[in-house]
Amino acid sequence: ASEQYVASKDGQKGPLIDHAEGQRFLNDTFKVIMEEVLSKGADVKEKVCEWRDPAELRRLLDLELLEDGQPHDHLLQQVKEMVKYSVKTSKSQGSIKNYRQIKISLRFLTEALNTSQYTYEVAPVFVLMEDVVLSKLRSLVGWSDGDGIFCPGGSVSNIYAMNLARYRAFPQVKLKGLWSVPRLAVFTSEELHPYHIKYLIQFLCVVYVVFLSLSHTLSPTMLHSGCMLPEDLTDKIELAKSQGAVPFLVSATSGTTIHGAFDPLDLIADICEKYGLWMLLGGGGSVLFSKKHRHLMKGIERADSMTWNPHKMLLTGLQCSAFLLKDTTDLLKHCHCANVTYLFQKDKFYDVSFDTGDKSIQCGHKVDCLKLWLMWKAVGTRGLEERVDKAFFYTRYLVQEMKKKEGFQLVTEPQFMNVCFWFIPPSLRGKQNSDYYQERLSKVAPAIKERMVRQGSMMIGYQPQAGRVNFFPMIVHSPQISEQDVHFLLNEIERLGGDL
Repeated sequence: ASEQYVASKDGQKGPLIDHAEGQRFLNDTFKVIMEEVLSKGADVKEKVCEWRDPAELRRLLDLELLEDGQPHDHLLQQVKEMVKYSVKTSKSQGSIKNYRQIKISLRFLTEALNTSQYTYEVAPVFVLMEDVVLSKLRSLVGWSDGDGIFCPGGSVSNIYAMNLARYRAFPQVKLKGLWSVPRLAVFTSEELHPYHIKYLIQFLCVVYVVFLSLSHTLSPTMLHSGCMLPEDLTDKIELAKSQGAVPFLVSATSGTTIHGAFDPLDLIADICEKYGLWMLLGGGGSVLFSKKHRHLMKGIERADSMTWNPHKMLLTGLQCSAFLLKDTTDLLKHCHCANVTYLFQKDKFYDVSFDTGDKSIQCGHKVDCLKLWLMWKAVGTRGLEERVDKAFFYTRYLVQEMKKKEGFQLVTEPQFMNVCFWFIPPSLRGKQNSDYYQERLSKVAPAIKERMVRQGSMMIGYQPQAGRVNFFPMIVHSPQISEQDVHFLLNEIERLGGDL
């Protein structure tokens, strides 16, 4: 935005960077961020979004790309309109917390430095920082050593896990391709987020995926309803083998996407060890910060790898996803290295073990470790533990207050941060046995969702699942939440849906 076309000395026109103009634009944009995003965007009196249908929004925004550049005032107006019509993810009934300013400041820092992390010489600070953060995360898992890398999202982290598991079982796949391996089988839960495994098997051309049955009642071996059944896992492994497939990976979950169930990790690990399968664990990693709740992930240290997304429960800011690995044989590098000599020379003047680009499928990557490192520095391990414990507390508080109100019905008792519920309007109360009840109840959540978005008061998703009609899956994990937020949520749903 700071480039202006001016006549050069030889009479030709070319782009010359006007630093003064660029500084002015940066200062003006920063004012918009402070006033419209951080201040007004968090004000409860402001809307969560200024909803416009796609055709109308396209008319309101100047999105066309032209031959000539636009002047300062026009660009600044575009920034203001971007903010105006974007969803205000910082809005809360609570006060603005210091962690939000930390998140914003470190994003400014990473963008200003514009570092691509792949060798020590181009990213010395962040190579060391990533090593420290990954080591600290592994110690929380229970691994004294290991490997890892920060990835652009949990799905990519899971790609790493599946690729490594396949390479460990069939190392020839790296040079000879899919023709050199048998038909492989992956085992995962019906509750798992589809982006974690379902779509990844298509991406990696693993053609045999087995979705396992879930427990629907508590038993001595099941911590929670909705988790993976170990006996079904064993049966499905044997079935896959009898059909000519080769099992190679089990994807377990701590805190499933919808209901927040925790799979029985020790029992799953026993089966993985028996059959020689890679055990991938996804979700829930931040629970390990809590001494009070980390028992939910008992057995985690027996997994081969873990996908941990601090940008979710810890709210470090997108994107911040760590792929953690128990392996100490440099498997990550052996699997992904290309040994390109224009980057990874062996005779450099420093310790080349700090050149981490060959561990990555993309070589260079953004310095996402900074997002977690600076937050961790600011609040400490104890501060992160308090955030996790607070999320558990307010989840229970929401359920407690919900049960006091007529018209709110839980889908299941919460196990994690996930509170799944129906709102039953007065017109349907007491009519659960009628023929039309389920069909009409299915329309309640979509109607409430449309009203809240168009009015800009809240933004909560809804979904059907496993024969259940549309319900609200609410996740409570923000460190900003307060009792006032909880009461606003319940009262607003009553207001929006009371006449349905």
